[in-house]
Amino acid sequence: MVSKNIVLTVLLFSWLFGSCDQRSANYKLDEYSQVKKFDVHVHLETERNLFVDLAKVQNFRLVNISLEYTQGWDDVYGKFSYGLKQHQAAPAWVEMVTAFAVSDWDDPAWESKTLAWLDSCFDAGAVGVKVWKNIGMVSRDTAGNLIQIDDPKFDPIFSHIQNRDKVLMGHLAEPKNCWLPLEEMTTNNDRRYYGRHPEYHMYLQPDMPSHEELIGRRDRVLEKNPDLKFVGAHLGSLEYDVDELAKRLDRFPNMTVDLAARMGQVFYQTAKNREKVRTFFIQYQDRILYGTDLADDGERTREQLNQAMEENWKRDWEFFVTANTMESSLIDTPFQGLDLPREVVDKVFYQNAVRWFGLID
Repeated sequence: MVSKNIVLTVLLFSWLFGSCDQRSANYKLDEYSQVKKFDVHVHLETERNLFVDLAKVQNFRLVNISLEYTQGWDDVYGKFSYGLKQHQAAPAWVEMVTAFAVSDWDDPAWESKTLAWLDSCFDAGAVGVKVWKNIGMVSRDTAGNLIQIDDPKFDPIFSHIQNRDKVLMGHLAEPKNCWLPLEEMTTNNDRRYYGRHPEYHMYLQPDMPSHEELIGRRDRVLEKNPDLKFVGAHLGSLEYDVDELAKRLDRFPNMTVDLAARMGQVFYQTAKNREKVRTFFIQYQDRILYGTDLADDGERTREQLNQAMEENWKRDWEFFVTANTMESSLIDTPFQGLDLPREVVDKVFYQNAVRWFGLID
């Protein structure tokens, strides 16, 4: 027969180890700098290494994103060149996503030029390709028609990205707020952005495609390319409702999303229904990548840059790892942190980036 002392000892050890497991189930606020993290959406458009040096202190690895902005291939070449220099200077800390231009869309050599360019970037270490909102909202062919992401002319490009086992990252469409008047927008950051950039404010341009049309075109690309790994930048432009985003993640198993520049919408939904948002992050913990859209163009001082990085990174760390009541300039109402389990935080902040981009841990 087992003695009473042995039973008591077993119960005591069970209680002690159970308490220890309970205490370690979640990160603490002050563990921020100890935990390996990834910001998968930054724009380093400078040769100086200051951003990377500051990121190292806060234990952040980075994915630098190139894109076609307003200067066509010159944008693409220049932005990738900066990313390549940053990667070469700190290969363990900086990964690269390249891009291609559609400024010469009607040139018969466009496809071969684009494929050759992408191969050169992949050979230099690029882990993915970014397509930007100019496709669908800005860039036009020589006949004046908007170039749309589901145009069959893109098919060989997407097939090549898949065959090279790289990721397609898409900033396609804009936040749904973009189609509302400023005063009806749900977040202050959107209100500020479209106030400064009326050229992208679709409410002012009723002849342009709707949010639903642009998302539908993106979805058709994913239907056509089910094995293509796709990162929906900025919560896949479905930032306004985690339920809508969940439908796409269920529908497209090779789709994941990053959080870049959309924490305001996450905070807004959390203020309205914290448990729904928390449940979403737990249920889709394998499909969410942490990113910010932070940038360095070489103009800001060390103090200014460090302040911007810490304000974003530490605010979001507090939101995900604590249940603190918080406030943010992004929205007008207080909200409570999600207090996510440690394993969820590790995936969102680090492990998902390693897995989706095929990186070395």
